[in-house]
Amino acid sequence: MLEPDRLQRFARHIVLPELGGVGQQRLADARVVLIGLGGIGSPALQYLAGAGIGHLLLVDDDRVDPTNLQRQTIYTERDVGHLKVVGAKRWTTNFDAALDIELSDERISRDNAGALVAGADLVVDGCDNFATRLAVSDACVAAGVPLLSAAVGRFQGQVAAFKGAPCYRCFVGDAFDAEDCDTCAADGMLGAMAGWVGTFAALQAVRILTGTMGDPQWGRLHLLDGLAPGMRSIAIAADPGCSACGAAR
Repeated sequence: MLEPDRLQRFARHIVLPELGGVGQQRLADARVVLIGLGGIGSPALQYLAGAGIGHLLLVDDDRVDPTNLQRQTIYTERDVGHLKVVGAKRWTTNFDAALDIELSDERISRDNAGALVAGADLVVDGCDNFATRLAVSDACVAAGVPLLSAAVGRFQGQVAAFKGAPCYRCFVGDAFDAEDCDTCAADGMLGAMAGWVGTFAALQAVRILTGTMGDPQWGRLHLLDGLAPGMRSIAIAADPGCSACGAAR
């Protein structure tokens, strides 16, 4: 049961018929693992915390760089050189001290991904390389934990929700197990584009966790175009030969 001060804080949520007190309580009880505290993870964290997600595990092994400040909205110049998880914890503590925040500065691999996602109601992945994304996806499939995957580059973004089959590996296949993806350092990144993707991911996370806002849209990929601007969505087909979720596993 939400305390009176929490009822006041989330009053604008609770008056929404699509969310209400039931939905807000589900957010307060939820445990979310947020992987990557960069351009996507920063705004996603702000709106997940703002939504009252009660328990958050923040995972990132990187340190804040001056070039991050253009889009990674939870950091300031004082955070440069420090671990991102430390800056993220400082931000969340200042924003809402009632939230239960755990930190991990481990580099995610196949060896530890399972332990990191265990017990989560949802994993939100905004990391920047395929090796990590696939390790996280495979761990979520094995643990039966829903995954919300978000990616951004230049003026394009992608957000998709997975639960069982199809999974993220069905979408990208096995070709990207190496850390061979493009980087924003080489290709550029519009800061506001990262913000759009991160906040849209947070919206989808609230949809999934509350269960009161309609179809969670499992296996649908939302494509965000910052130049058009516009958004469209497509269905991802399950791969029966997928090594993670398919019949051949």
